[in-house]
Amino acid sequence: MSNHLLLALDFGGTKLSAAVLAQGESDWRDQRRVFSPHDGDGKYDLETMLNMAEALLGDETPAAIGVSFGGPVDFERGVVRLSHHVPGWENVPLRKILEDHFGAPAAVDNDANVGALGEQRYGAGKGTPHMLYVTVSTGVGGGWILNGQPWRGWQGMAGEIGHTMVDPNGPPCLCGNRGCVERLASGPYMAQDAAQRLETGDNGKGAILRRLAEGNLQAITGKMLSEAAALGDELAQETLKRGAAALGAGIANAANLVNPQKVVLGGGVTKAGDLWWTTLRQTVERVTMPEVDVELLPAALGDDAPLWGAVALAEIGD
Repeated sequence: MSNHLLLALDFGGTKLSAAVLAQGESDWRDQRRVFSPHDGDGKYDLETMLNMAEALLGDETPAAIGVSFGGPVDFERGVVRLSHHVPGWENVPLRKILEDHFGAPAAVDNDANVGALGEQRYGAGKGTPHMLYVTVSTGVGGGWILNGQPWRGWQGMAGEIGHTMVDPNGPPCLCGNRGCVERLASGPYMAQDAAQRLETGDNGKGAILRRLAEGNLQAITGKMLSEAAALGDELAQETLKRGAAALGAGIANAANLVNPQKVVLGGGVTKAGDLWWTTLRQTVERVTMPEVDVELLPAALGDDAPLWGAVALAEIGD
């Protein structure tokens, strides 16, 4: 296409984002974001995203489309296998749907893989040949850049750090195992664990968190947990430290196995504050082998890492 307009889409677990820019540009021409309802499904997400994309494009046709999806994806076929957080995404041929709808080539990949590509091309890992990107938000996912290229593994499932076990006796995870990184470190699960502790009284801890939730324990979120921890709430601090330690163990295991130069972390939970980051760094340093050096960095692109990775995907496939 003469206009070289690229369409970037990000299907997240709790929000949908879309943006457009021309090849070679470093700023969005336009960007939109909406939060998904609690009772949403794949049909709602797809219809909402198509409407947003059409509004961004107007009368123009994109040269290419890059897509980040929050769940397992068959990259070669462009098929979404499922979403662990939104029903109705089982075996959806998302690439074909988008190509038929917009008349342009599309590439679809897991959000962590796409986020890794975004940070390696444009963000904190720019130019790094061996890098692990970890997103810690609704879930915990990972994406590898090895020898300067995305590495997806045999079946496209490489990087699933959220479902590596760090506590065999830990609580059950949605994947069927126990003590997975995601079960201990993701925002919703940490909020759930804190609420359960408050329900039991837990020796009177958690007064600040309870006040922030206005007594409604089901309203507790990961962000609220971080706010309470910053205000000195002991229960919130313990919950954050437990999650950060679990994530740190998972990252250290990955570093020992593959030896990346950098680990770039993005997602809402990474904004939890100094206590979270300090615990994470201390755990990684303690669990990695003495000979393994790895640098931990916050994502430079923030919540837009998957969108910028989608741009890179579109450019590769165009």
